Amino acid sequence: MKELDSILKSIKNKTFSPIYFFHGEEPYYIDVAVKSFENDVLTEDEKAFGQTVVYGKDTNVAEIIALARQFPMFGNYNLIIVKEAQDLKFNEEESKILESYIDNPVETTILVLAHKHKKIDARKKFVKALQKKGQLFYSEPIKDYNLASWIATQFTAFGIKTAPNISYLLAEYLGNDLSRISNELSKLKLILKDGEILDEKLVETHIGISKDFNVFELQKALGLKNTEKAIKIAYYIGKNPKSNSFPMIAGNLYNYFSNIIIYHTMQGQSQQAIATAMGVNPYFVKEYADVARFYPLKHATRIISLIREADLKNKGLGANKMEESELLIELTYKILNVDKIKVKL
Repeated sequence: MKELDSILKSIKNKTFSPIYFFHGEEPYYIDVAVKSFENDVLTEDEKAFGQTVVYGKDTNVAEIIALARQFPMFGNYNLIIVKEAQDLKFNEEESKILESYIDNPVETTILVLAHKHKKIDARKKFVKALQKKGQLFYSEPIKDYNLASWIATQFTAFGIKTAPNISYLLAEYLGNDLSRISNELSKLKLILKDGEILDEKLVETHIGISKDFNVFELQKALGLKNTEKAIKIAYYIGKNPKSNSFPMIAGNLYNYFSNIIIYHTMQGQSQQAIATAMGVNPYFVKEYADVARFYPLKHATRIISLIREADLKNKGLGANKMEESELLIELTYKILNVDKIKVKL
């Protein structure tokens, strides 16, 4: 959410808008904003009389606006926080009630609505009114190619120094669950000693991502057709399904070999253009160029089909459901021997 830093700063400075409507697919930014409203707007004494938290499934717009129209009993503000606002109905009647309040809010009320996991319908009149007044804030999912950079900025914010590529390792392993990443970094901040540098060994110790046995290393071994290492890694991580779920591994391998296909189809174009199409840092284009020598376009395309086939097997479709460990070893073997295997394209 682009405006998050500005909102957090305005809360600290005690300058408020009468309404904040947060919406979007990424809950992390919304949670950060709501937490700041809960903790930083009113004093502990003021909260007892002036802070109300309700949930969308337990209320309706009319009740919320009735609360918002009340004046503070103690202190300067009446803070109303609506969590899980996506559960509100926002039918025609209630939309009109909200639109009317947006046009004439109570200046001593701060109304915060947290509409998580999806966008609000932009066609509704109250949404347009919020947007016009600058009171609508969209929490957009982070792009996969920006995830490592986001993690790096969080390391800086937490004051954690890291070895090279740690941000990419966490991005590959933890995915784009920003709340989980933030929680892991908070844990590391407490654990690490002053001046201690976070390296792969510490990541393995405190987060459970093995520096030698993870999807990142599996990709490398497959990319270089290192059969012994790839099978060894597949066997290890297959035996640890809680930390290495098959859908997560398959998703990463799918993206990896999709990028090899992109490299083949864009040969001759600039490194920056290829990196943008892949959604990776330009630094990694050379790595994909090396891998592309082992996997020509037709083989990379077959591998995508192999991954899809394995995903269906994992879901029990079209075949008896296999154990994830067996399925991963089978998929690893087939990728390494893709030139000898026939698949349904």
